Amino acid sequence: MRSFFEFRKNKQIRNPRPAFLLPLKIKSSRLHPYGAICYSQLTSINDYCCMSYIAVIGAGSWGTTLACLIAEKGYDTSLWVYEKDLCAEMTATRINSVYLPGFSLPASVSITDDLGVALDKARYILTVVPTQFTRTIVQQALPSIQPDAVIVNASKGIEKKTLLTISAILREVTSNKVAVLSGPSFAQEVIRKLPTAITLACDDASISLLLQEILNTQYFRVYTHSDILGVELGGALKNVIAIASGIGDGLQLGHNARAALITRGLAEIKRLGLSMAADEHTFSGLSGLGDLLLTCTGPLSRNYTVGKKLGEGMKLKDILLQTKSVAEGVATAESAFELSLKYGVQMPIVQQVYSVLYEDKEPGLAVRDLMNRTLTTEFHA
Repeated sequence: MRSFFEFRKNKQIRNPRPAFLLPLKIKSSRLHPYGAICYSQLTSINDYCCMSYIAVIGAGSWGTTLACLIAEKGYDTSLWVYEKDLCAEMTATRINSVYLPGFSLPASVSITDDLGVALDKARYILTVVPTQFTRTIVQQALPSIQPDAVIVNASKGIEKKTLLTISAILREVTSNKVAVLSGPSFAQEVIRKLPTAITLACDDASISLLLQEILNTQYFRVYTHSDILGVELGGALKNVIAIASGIGDGLQLGHNARAALITRGLAEIKRLGLSMAADEHTFSGLSGLGDLLLTCTGPLSRNYTVGKKLGEGMKLKDILLQTKSVAEGVATAESAFELSLKYGVQMPIVQQVYSVLYEDKEPGLAVRDLMNRTLTTEFHA
């Protein structure tokens, strides 16, 4: 019996993904002795139709992009749109003019504003809604979620007040298996099929392999990992550091300052992550350092843009009125600051971003206070 691993290693097969494999249910999470799923663990091909449906909940730029990517691989894909007027427009034009203008959705993407319709028969559900609305949306969707469906979080943030990551929210609200998709991935580049690498985290190895094969393409490379918490913390907290990076550029502080900010920002993220029992190695990977570098240096980043406008003198309320897209780092800054107090972790950059956003502190004064803190060693507990 050939294992899944051996199948993928066969270089004579042009497409190493067997067409019947991905949508099939695995009888158990038992793995082959060499870590690969055996064909004998899969149920019959009769399960194909009821297992291949994929729902994307949230039609922002990233949700729309993921729906296009999945549909182009041949999966039955539904895309749930919150705004009824946008849903009607997208159905008529096949273009998301608000969040992803200029790109047509494949005809195989079913667009709807009805959660029940979107989730009907869905075996895999990608949640791509703003963090602060995740709990409400999933609770509304709960009656339509299949008990054996896998929910994949593709958003980046920490819920205010509860201080929970999105996977923790999903586990509170549902009993479904949960995975996380995160890493350096601007939607505008992925939709143009520019090379991208990303992390898929799940604590079930068999589900990780299936999701990896579902999402991976020639331009979208997916790596698996088991540290869900670390992947989510890296994706959420980098948005706060990106706001600080934007502030620095808005104040024209130069490249030295940006390099220092990114490096010290990563140290803060890692300190909090370790205090919460995340894997240290995660923060050196795509969902940690990789995502941090991209978001702190790329003008396509909403969080960097918010910070840059703050540094140039605009007020937060005026900045937020200018865009329909959500800059997750604004809400996450409050949650991150509270987490630093809860776990007793020093996070001076996060603290200053919080002060600028929520205490109306002048950005220049925040920089001065960062630079004039008590001197210490670079590496400390």
